[in-house]
Amino acid sequence: MANILIIDDEKAIRKTLGEILSYEGYKIDEAADGEEGLKKFSSATYDVVLCDIKMPKMDGIEFLEKAREINSDVPIIVISGHGNIETAVEAVKKGAFDYIAKPPDLNRLLITLRNAMDKQTLVTETKVLKRKVSRVQEMVGNSAPIKKIKETIEKVAPTDARVLITGENGVGKELVARWIHEKSNRNTGPVVEVNCAAIPGELIESELFGHEKGSFTSAIKQRIGKFEQANGGTLFLDEIGDMSLGAQAKVLRALQEGKITRVGADKDINVDVRVVAATNKDLLKEVEEKNFRLDLYHRLGVIIIHVPSLNERREDVPELVDFYLDKIAIEYGQPKKNIDKDAMDLLTNYNWTGNIRELRNVVERLIILSGKNITKEDVSTYVMPR
Repeated sequence: MANILIIDDEKAIRKTLGEILSYEGYKIDEAADGEEGLKKFSSATYDVVLCDIKMPKMDGIEFLEKAREINSDVPIIVISGHGNIETAVEAVKKGAFDYIAKPPDLNRLLITLRNAMDKQTLVTETKVLKRKVSRVQEMVGNSAPIKKIKETIEKVAPTDARVLITGENGVGKELVARWIHEKSNRNTGPVVEVNCAAIPGELIESELFGHEKGSFTSAIKQRIGKFEQANGGTLFLDEIGDMSLGAQAKVLRALQEGKITRVGADKDINVDVRVVAATNKDLLKEVEEKNFRLDLYHRLGVIIIHVPSLNERREDVPELVDFYLDKIAIEYGQPKKNIDKDAMDLLTNYNWTGNIRELRNVVERLIILSGKNITKEDVSTYVMPR
């Protein structure tokens, strides 16, 4: 059931429109002037607004301007008995969906309402589709470390230099890798990801290089490995510090010679792959402890990009929160929620042990559990440890 807000200083007009639209199956809310209407618009969700132009306290044009600052997606239909062509043009220029003169023609009003709701549905669907077809999420933040990473990507991406990305879990190492691919000359090719920590040691070689049928007990058919799948594109080796020493030796050969050999085969296969690796470990310490090959470290780390923790770039938190408030609202198909300054201050100074991944989860939790506005109390209740 669509929710419609009627704003008019004439009680008889509000009553008449309310009765007609209620009969048509709409849920109606009323306001006697622009100020009251703006308060209701700020605290509730409406599908369409019907707004008079000439009203005390705040006229329809001023309401229109302020309402669009709050939520520009809600269609606002301006109604006025005092209107003329200039008023109509001004209202449309400022974002009104349509203009109807008093007394409104019932059929035209109902058609305009349906068109307005159809438009809002299309706007929401378009935003969702844009998110789905967008290949890479934007890199949010303007802190000095993030600016440096963006500058480095711009310089490194067009080359074929191998890149090692370091940083804690959840800081966005995969996003950096994907932007390197997106801005490279290989961006029309595949980007293939391998989580080295999620694959058992005895299977990592088969995952990377493939295997021939019958090469081991469970090899019931030939398998193409990730190196071959990424041919002409980028191979992203996530959590490279968890790779077995045996697999490290074969990766080193692939990087040196541009060739791989499937498990159980004796034929070399040429591969044209750019390798980008990432780790949350101190690889030089792993080298000292004989867990990682020094020669592979130097092969991978032609360019090293360190992604800072969220606690090291707190000035980016407000922008990130706003980004996810918008993104998740679109995913849920609902209006974006506002957040109070005190609530934002709490989030900015929160100890983000899980970094960006944790922040996204927190924002989603607040969207689900909070009211129209996210308050300091909401953050204290749903985010802060007890």
